[in-house]
Formats: sequence, structure tokens, C-alpha cells
Amino acid sequence: MLIIAPELAIDESELEEKFVRASGPGGQNVNKVATAVQLRFDVRRSSLPNVIRERLLRLAANRVSTEGILVIEAHRFRTQERNRQDARQRLMALIRKATYIPKSRRPTKPTLAAKHRRIAGKRRRGQLKRLRRATPDTSE
Repeated sequence: MLIIAPELAIDESELEEKFVRASGPGGQNVNKVATAVQLRFDVRRSSLPNVIRERLLRLAANRVSTEGILVIEAHRFRTQERNRQDARQRLMALIRKATYIPKSRRPTKPTLAAKHRRIAGKRRRGQLKRLRRATPDTSE
């Protein structure tokens, strides 16, 4: 079981791990050992609640295939086990982010006092610009 939150967990059978050869450091070992991990998680057929599932599909849109399979590639570390843990941690973080429901913004309008302050500031600025002129404007 992969525990995301106290009330949310994913069964191991929903995860598919594939080990591939990683690019980067590793010396002579790099061509022999498949240390990189491709973690596949079928979001559409998962046991996640519908709300979280939809939010996860939107959140990780560039990592989800057309079939709804989320692919996380981990090749940061030199060992298979560390990369495996890294991929799982990244999946958990992504799902946790999808569980967060953003607070809806209530549109507000400026108060009457704020409107008056804004107009007063504009008047002060206009007066200052008028005073800077070479020939004072006598129209007012």
C-alpha cells in the first residue's frame, strides 16, 4: 500500500514499475545495470475519488498519455532502489497536490473611501504636473 494521506491510499497492484538504463554518471556500470525507473499509474482506472482523479489529470497533463496513464521517470540516483523511492515520492506529492482544493475567489469591489483616495491622488499628481509647466495654466 502506498499511503498518500490518512484516508487515501493506493494499492501496489495499481502501480507498474519498469527498470531501464539511465543516462548520466555511473562509470562502467551504466551500460550494464538498469537503474532508472519508469513508474506507470493508470489514473482513469485507479481507486482514487473522481474529484481527485480529474484534478490529477489536469495537474499532470503533460505526463499523462492519451490512455490516461501517468508516467514518472526517475533517474536522479545511481541505485535502482533510490530511483524507485524517488518515483513513488514524486507520485505521492503529485496526488497530494491534487487533493488540495483551492479556495474560490470572491470578487470584491473597491470601497467608496478607496475610490476617493484614488481620485485625490490623481488630482495631487495633476496639480504637481501643472505647477511644473513653464507658463502656468490660467484656465482654472
